[in-house]
Amino acid sequence: MNLLKTGEFFGTHYQKAAFENIIITDTEYTHRKVDWHYHENPYFTYLLQGKLFESNKKESYYLAPGSLLFHNWQDAHYNIKPPEYTRGFHIELNENWFLNYDIQLTDFEGSINIKSPLTKNLMNKVYVESKIKDQYSNLGIETLLIEVFSNLKADQKISVKKPDWANKLHELLLEEQMDYSLNNLSSAVGIHPIHLSRAFHRYFGTSLGDYIRLLKVNKAFNLIASNKISMTDICYQCGFYDQSHFISSFKRIYNTTPTKLFKKM
Repeated sequence: MNLLKTGEFFGTHYQKAAFENIIITDTEYTHRKVDWHYHENPYFTYLLQGKLFESNKKESYYLAPGSLLFHNWQDAHYNIKPPEYTRGFHIELNENWFLNYDIQLTDFEGSINIKSPLTKNLMNKVYVESKIKDQYSNLGIETLLIEVFSNLKADQKISVKKPDWANKLHELLLEEQMDYSLNNLSSAVGIHPIHLSRAFHRYFGTSLGDYIRLLKVNKAFNLIASNKISMTDICYQCGFYDQSHFISSFKRIYNTTPTKLFKKM
């Protein structure tokens, strides 16, 4: 079985940025199939464009733009890419990084398919910092990644206690054509609207409104990063009323407009 050393990923690298104990690559997947392999260091894969099938010894994933995985170093897997342009963003961390911040890798075994929009939003900010790459980027990336692992650990604890209605609600919120009214959502999961409103933050880490807004803005972020479609089409695909509504939602999260943010990259 192939072992990939530090900084090695199959494909063509558009960018490889080395920070202290962190290597970030922006990579086009060029192989139709990558056989069983594992990596020397733990890393994240954030799919920016295209599709990918990935399988390890426990489960398989059909990945679309916006999919985020964490692989611990011992996790063997293989990939199959359909015949279309596919691009991924990788963040690789060596052992010293985890030791420096007293983060226990044993808390994150195998592969984790990360679906939380809060964590994906943090990963979007890591992506932005890697493109800016100034004297503050290493500091920005490290603090964001510490928060990512804090979220992952908290999510693992919550998932054990999460009631059935919360799991069902999570799946409903991921449906793009869902009616997001409080009455409709509470009826769909079988609980009272007041209980849903009060309990939501406990299981999802933010308010219902902010959670839905993050889902939409995260999707828009991936579409903007792909540089394939117009801002008008992005607004339509992500369920915003108009560009003004989209820009105000985006600015609330990133403190800048999409145009200004992506001009830096």
